[in-house]
Amino acid sequence: MFTILVVDDDQPLLRMLERTLSYQGYQIITASDGQKALHQASDHRPDIIVLDWMMPTMDGLEVLSHLRTVHDETPVLMLTARDAIENRVQGLEAGADDYLVKPFAPEELIARIHALLRRSGAAASTKPLSVSGLTLDPATRQAHYGNQTFDLTPTEFDLLYLLMRHPNQVLERGQILNDIWGYDFSGEDNVLDVYVGYLRKKINAAGCPRLIHTVRGAGYVLRQDQ
Repeated sequence: MFTILVVDDDQPLLRMLERTLSYQGYQIITASDGQKALHQASDHRPDIIVLDWMMPTMDGLEVLSHLRTVHDETPVLMLTARDAIENRVQGLEAGADDYLVKPFAPEELIARIHALLRRSGAAASTKPLSVSGLTLDPATRQAHYGNQTFDLTPTEFDLLYLLMRHPNQVLERGQILNDIWGYDFSGEDNVLDVYVGYLRKKINAAGCPRLIHTVRGAGYVLRQDQ
């Protein structure tokens, strides 16, 4: 049984989320503020955290920042009433794996949780992939280039894993979004570009030559320049 930590200071909403997700067969633990959320995450090691952004004392971004600082890579679905693109990017850059704007339909919340669970468990038993000296190890969820090793967030891992499974093949944006996030984003959402940027920085910092290329009007391809 998967365990989900739900964090929100709105008690009626918190009870609704607990009831809705319990009906889906998940074990639910809750917290009504950021400090309690950190304690619950440490004590119970949930499979997913559903985290409200706007909370008093310690907001969701602060909670997320603390989790990522201590290398807790539990997938986080951020809930917020802020629907501007810059707010979505801010949440993703802070380390969130997905972002859901209030008000939302329970069906969409459930679908996104299912997608996060699929992604976090993807390729757990497969062999390492290697392209142009870059190696991705699903067992450790780390990447290696030469003597450099670097960690990846769950979303970064899934994106790089997808690209490395299809070297020299152009993958369309819609295909990548559907495979990684499990649903379609609106055309103005640049979450994919944000995560490609994260990967490029980590790969380049390890000394690896440029591998992830933008194909304008299409998507992305992983290949080494000739």
